[in-house]
Amino acid sequence: MLLQELTWPKVSSLSKDTPVIVPVAAIEQHGHHLPIFTDSMLLGEIVRRVESEMSEQVLVAPLMWYGNSHHHLDFAGTLSCPPRVYLDMLVGLVENLITHGFKRILMLNGHGGNDVPGKQAMFEVRQNHRHRSDLLLLFTTYWSLGTKPWETMPELQQREMGHACEWETSMILRINPALVGDYQSADVIPPGSPFTPASRAWITKDRSQIGHIGWPHLATVEKGEHLFQAFANDTQSLIHRMLKWDGSSWEG
Repeated sequence: MLLQELTWPKVSSLSKDTPVIVPVAAIEQHGHHLPIFTDSMLLGEIVRRVESEMSEQVLVAPLMWYGNSHHHLDFAGTLSCPPRVYLDMLVGLVENLITHGFKRILMLNGHGGNDVPGKQAMFEVRQNHRHRSDLLLLFTTYWSLGTKPWETMPELQQREMGHACEWETSMILRINPALVGDYQSADVIPPGSPFTPASRAWITKDRSQIGHIGWPHLATVEKGEHLFQAFANDTQSLIHRMLKWDGSSWEG
């Protein structure tokens, strides 16, 4: 079910154990060959596939395209919400859903820069309701749910999500090839190993003057479909776990 298509009485009548999916993405530069709306388009397609398979079991909020993308602000067209403002906005959004009675909320992310503020937002909401044991508040990024798409499609070169890379370029080729520029001649810009396992603070130009990171020239439509299937299946599996949760236990 899509929240934006329902009346308020219909929303009010839903079981409050219905999982609510809040998609959060971004609008930011994606190199010379992909559109600024890439992250939102990709997450939107994954959510569309999930909702079409589970339409009576899950409530999907409208996708939030305004994300935390300050590390891309050196590139024209990027629109970014300041990190602390973004965190507060996500807290307020989840609090709205709790006010309406919903108890099982998944913030599904499609942009790496949202990861830290998104997790912190969910953590803060939980503290606001510390005397309740019936809340299930989850945050995840769609490509971090455990699937290893290269194991079922060895042609995939990358082993992690990049930026306007083999993975993202393949997925945009799958859903809207007219928006893809000259990816075949794009330079290879490996992700590197920046003082791992420590987490290094960075802006995009520390890593790439062009804006992309990865191997975009290896993209294909077939890889894009394979990735969409893998990420949609992972998301559905998580939602099924939410549905089976007993309403109070730590594990699920």
